[in-house]
Amino acid sequence: MADHEPSIAQQKRRLRAQLRAQRRALSPREQRMAAAGIVRQLRRSAHYCRMKRVALYWAMDGEVNLTALMRQLHRDGKAVYLPVLDPLSPQLRFRRWHPGSRMQPNHFGIPEPEDRRAERPVWCLDWVLMPLVGFDAEGGRLGMGGGFYDRTFADEARWPRQPRRLGIAHECQRVASVPKEGWDLPLIGVITDQRWYGSS
Repeated sequence: MADHEPSIAQQKRRLRAQLRAQRRALSPREQRMAAAGIVRQLRRSAHYCRMKRVALYWAMDGEVNLTALMRQLHRDGKAVYLPVLDPLSPQLRFRRWHPGSRMQPNHFGIPEPEDRRAERPVWCLDWVLMPLVGFDAEGGRLGMGGGFYDRTFADEARWPRQPRRLGIAHECQRVASVPKEGWDLPLIGVITDQRWYGSS
């Protein structure tokens, strides 16, 4: 009966636990192959040559490790940015990273670039590569539950330009349909080591 159907929040919690366990179970070799596959997929994109500023993330909890991509972007002359938590704001800020950048952990233990002078507003970026726990082929994204990216992009209709929002995932993180709530941020596309879903 409908009274016994789990809420969307409950569905998300269950799916999160299942998918996080799946990606943590990947072997080191599978993780290395996924990381290399992401680099290949991105560099094949028709937009790659025109893209100048890209934000990505520092991997944790079995996420696809993007260290190799960060270094490849730097070699290709792209400006690389990482998200920074702001204790005074619910929105993420983005600081430039390069090999040798001084890093400091945030309160989740995730490294962030220290140099406050190297910040850019999110709308200045060309691509924002976002971590996720689960995704579907229609651009649905299941995050960790903190809502940081949803809040960061909440006012994008007022920005002078919009970055391309792309999820990064292992193929095993794909599901038939992600449970959605009104504030959930849809993605333009999702990139795995095996293929590109949505707009490339």
